[in-house]
Amino acid sequence: MGQGIRLTEIVEKMDLKTLTPEVEMVEKEVNVPDVNRPALQLAGFFDHFDSNRVQIIGNVEYRYVNTLTKERQEYIYKKLLEHPIPCIVFCRDMEPEEEFLRLATERGVPVFKTSKQTSDFTAEVIRWMNVRLAPCISIHGVLVDVYGVGVLIMGESGIGKSEAALELIKRGHRLVTDDVVEIRKVSDETLVGSAPDITKHFIELRGIGIVDVKSMYGVQSVKETQNIDLVITLEDWSREKEYDRLGLEEEYTEFLGNKVVCHSIPIRPGRNLAIIVESAAVNHRQKQMGYNAAQELYKRVQENLAKKMK
Repeated sequence: MGQGIRLTEIVEKMDLKTLTPEVEMVEKEVNVPDVNRPALQLAGFFDHFDSNRVQIIGNVEYRYVNTLTKERQEYIYKKLLEHPIPCIVFCRDMEPEEEFLRLATERGVPVFKTSKQTSDFTAEVIRWMNVRLAPCISIHGVLVDVYGVGVLIMGESGIGKSEAALELIKRGHRLVTDDVVEIRKVSDETLVGSAPDITKHFIELRGIGIVDVKSMYGVQSVKETQNIDLVITLEDWSREKEYDRLGLEEEYTEFLGNKVVCHSIPIRPGRNLAIIVESAAVNHRQKQMGYNAAQELYKRVQENLAKKMK
């Protein structure tokens, strides 16, 4: 099998009703996160036909076919179903003709229907397929939703990532995943993080073992997916290293070609990591909203120097 989405998964997720039960679907996949409304194809123009996409029949296409003669309909059906179409979906509970279903069954093309409006179904299935078929990598780290900011905490094993996440959960924030983060690139601007099914909602604490966050702190303490907005890298404090104390310039790290703002946080005994992460998240939101504390301080210093020189 390839890296596509099983057709059976789409049927279940989108709650589609099967109109061709005789057609085998187990081995069928969709590999393109987009759809096609075959309006031109129903008019007889098959050049540049995106036949590898989910085909959606809306009200306009349905009404147009009904204006054709029976002979023309049969010709168009045969031409359409000659192509390697993964499936065809009729929206608004519209019923295709028996001849169309017969030909689709002969050619092994699954046909479904949904009660959803065409535009609503199209937007929903494209969004979902984009996430499912997005390029994906797995990295070592912890992902937490802090005040709506997706904070990815990274660092060497045993440095305190899970402990910081647990403290954040106790302070009302939400865990997405501990230890392994699956990152998907859903657009050139957006990275989405999630947990592997096997470790979902669990945290590993050295000396204690595995903790079930959902059971201990309730459903409000966990989240299925989260955009990655900020990366915090924890590292052992070193006297030799110079750390950024102003934050006038942003540093970035890159995943799947997308840049994400990154802060390196030195770890010393007594530093409250949860409060530091919270502050970083709030500061990031302020910058996104147009306020930069470091630039404000720099502006005040410059104004103060200007006054003294007068």
